[in-house]
Amino acid sequence: MKAIRYWNTFAIGLPIILLFLGCISETFLFYAAVSTMLTGLIQVILGLIMLFKNPSNKSLQLYVVSVGLFFITWAINAGLDYIDIVTYILAPIPFILLVYFSVIIYNTKN
Repeated sequence: MKAIRYWNTFAIGLPIILLFLGCISETFLFYAAVSTMLTGLIQVILGLIMLFKNPSNKSLQLYVVSVGLFFITWAINAGLDYIDIVTYILAPIPFILLVYFSVIIYNTKN
C-alpha cells in the first residue's frame, strides 16, 4: 500500500512541480499539461490494481465505474461533435476523480 501511496503522490505532484517550473520557461507549462494525462493513467492503473486485490471494496468499484462512464460519455460526446453543455460537465470530472481516488488511497488501511 505504501508503494501505491508513493505513486499517487508522484502522479499528483509532477504536474504541480512542472507548473511552477513554468515560471522559468514556458516549455514546462506544456509538460505540465501533458503530465496530467500521465497522472490519470497512473491513477487508473493503481485503481485497477487495488480493485483486483480487493474486489469487494465499494469505493473502488464506484471509482472504476465512474472512470468508465467518463470515457464512454466523452467518446459519445466526441461522436456528436462536442455538445457544449456536456463538454462543460465533463471538464471537471477528471479532477473530481483524482480527489476521490486519493481519498480512497489515503483512507485505506494496509
